Amino acid sequence: MNEISSQATEFQHPWLVAVWPGMGHVAINAGVYLLSQLGMEQYAEIPEKNSFDIDHVLIEEGLVQPIRNPRNRLFAWRDPEKKRDLLLFIGEAQPTTGKLAFCRILIDLAAKLGVEKVFTFAAMATAMNYQNPSQVFGVTTDVENLLRLREFNLGVLNDGQIGGLNGILLGAALEKELPAVCLLGEIPQALSAIPFPKASEAILRCFGEMAEIKIDFTELKRIAEESERQIDALVEQINRSRELPGEPQETEDELNEPPPEEPRLSPEDETEIERLFEESGKDRSRAFVLKQKLDQLGMFKDYEDRFLDLFKKPD
Repeated sequence: MNEISSQATEFQHPWLVAVWPGMGHVAINAGVYLLSQLGMEQYAEIPEKNSFDIDHVLIEEGLVQPIRNPRNRLFAWRDPEKKRDLLLFIGEAQPTTGKLAFCRILIDLAAKLGVEKVFTFAAMATAMNYQNPSQVFGVTTDVENLLRLREFNLGVLNDGQIGGLNGILLGAALEKELPAVCLLGEIPQALSAIPFPKASEAILRCFGEMAEIKIDFTELKRIAEESERQIDALVEQINRSRELPGEPQETEDELNEPPPEEPRLSPEDETEIERLFEESGKDRSRAFVLKQKLDQLGMFKDYEDRFLDLFKKPD
């Protein structure tokens, strides 16, 4: 694994994007899509054990598996036009303790690498109709970037709070006088526990404009449309069940429940996963399709290490 360089000039005017798992998979899916579309490579891994408490062990075929801490990885993209490089931090989980201390470590590393601006992505649950476009809201640490948010016609979060590291990292950046922005993608409150790729797409479109980088949204748009069709089918099923006399009535809360986990993968699913891993190894822009398949099967956590290893630099 690469040691983090002390050469701040290694990158050209870099920005840092940091994402963690959260509501609607909005931030993590936006980060993974950026990772796959730009063909980023793993730059370093940030070891941090003191911020994570272990509350369970994994069992496989009757055997307890070794205790494993969530991993924190840093990926890099070097702009071919040498205008602005990007660093992407992906955390497998948000720390259970010492959140501010963890964020300060990350901001110190960002400063060491010459990062000029920090971004986090997050979900914002509202009463929106899932069929409508997701709005993007923003919050920032300084007046200059507040004006920039308004230039891009983003809604500004005038008051309130941002929970988790998506917000705390901005506070740590403010301590270092490092400009920072959080982009929040709107998701329906009733669907906050299931992936909502439309919000990930909306955030990335805004970020792409701000960073002046080109991102191909074809695959993400297709997945967002497919997700909407699946929600349509669920809503129709719930409405039909309400109309049938004597049938148990379902509520909108059922939309908020993730699909039940299968005890094991079918041979067909295993074959499909291996095929997508092979395709993604040859063409990393296909990696987001692989992630969606793993999410659909409830298996991303099981394959997360192998998935992110796709972006390691060749030895």
